[in-house]
Amino acid sequence: MKHTKELITATLAILVLTVVLGLAYPLVMTGIAQVAFPSKANGSQVEVDGKVVGSRLIAKAFTLRDGKPDPRYFQPRPSQTDYSATASAFSNRGPNSAAAAVFYRKQLAAYLALERPYDAGLAKADVPVDALTTSASGVDPHISKGNATIQAHRIAAVRHLPLARVDALIAAHTDGRFLGLFGEPGVNVLELNLALDR
Repeated sequence: MKHTKELITATLAILVLTVVLGLAYPLVMTGIAQVAFPSKANGSQVEVDGKVVGSRLIAKAFTLRDGKPDPRYFQPRPSQTDYSATASAFSNRGPNSAAAAVFYRKQLAAYLALERPYDAGLAKADVPVDALTTSASGVDPHISKGNATIQAHRIAAVRHLPLARVDALIAAHTDGRFLGLFGEPGVNVLELNLALDR
């Protein structure tokens, strides 16, 4: 009899907690988010002429039809998941991994091949870490200001813009540190590329 009472109590606790924490709480939080922060709650989507072109929170590749980087646009960090928000993951490459060494060598060669024709003095040591490594999520929408500054030479040359104008756009689309203290300033690639198109 004692075990039956404990079993009933445990079953009721599971049912009540499932309803409260599994249904009611998520619905209330979703409702609050939709009212207080509708754009963020819906993925911070960016629309141009009524068409969704991306998200402020998720990186997007700017490529040509053959899959190569489009030289007219700033390029985001490499992605382990091809910038898929549904499969966010990091690369899990350790510092002693032979696969990591091969991957970073390929990334460095590709980056230099894209940027050196527009900045002949660009050395391997000048390439920022974020140009070669994936972020923890694989979909980080930001690049470092150093990475953007290197890419600015290519953008200015391909788009026939003064370098100072491209640098001004980078400055205008650089997010500061969180609360002025945490993290590093970052350049939102999608917003910067949309500003270039405008």
